Amino acid sequence: MADKKSLSDLGELTSQAPAPAPAPAAPEAAAGEAEASAPAPVQPPQPEAPLREQQLDKYGRAYATGRRKDAVARVWLKPGTGKIEVNGRDQTVYFARPTQRLVINQPFGITDRDGQYDVVATVKGGGLSGQAGAVLHGIAQALSRYEPALRTAVKRAGFLTRDPRVVERKKYGRAKARRSFQFSKR
Repeated sequence: MADKKSLSDLGELTSQAPAPAPAPAAPEAAAGEAEASAPAPVQPPQPEAPLREQQLDKYGRAYATGRRKDAVARVWLKPGTGKIEVNGRDQTVYFARPTQRLVINQPFGITDRDGQYDVVATVKGGGLSGQAGAVLHGIAQALSRYEPALRTAVKRAGFLTRDPRVVERKKYGRAKARRSFQFSKR
């Protein structure tokens, strides 16, 4: 049991041989020596380019498809003044509700790119709410293709994930998907 050392034994060892601290002559010289003698922290190499490449068409635009419910949006993104055009109309005309316009502009707000890109989108199917969600999904996809460095910010916000919720189909023997026909006692 001679090999085992207790904490009191370790305290005695350190108290027996105290190491004298060298007194620096000048604080500036000591700081310079400390930097020279201390090993530099090892940093992992930084990637020079993003993992993904920029995907542009021959006109310099990024294209993406967005989907939500039954709506499908084709979105083209290019540098500009922040103009968003949906089915040939301005976004304020097509999406009259401010909440729908707010939904569409979310990717630009998260990435601090308000007013830097023009968007041209064509939307088919679904209602206005689903179409706004489809345009949001398309803008987020196109933004990550135009600037791959923004992909992590857009993905953390959840804009790159297609919302899988769709309307449930109607079943036979039911009034709707789950609602029963009205019961009549007599």
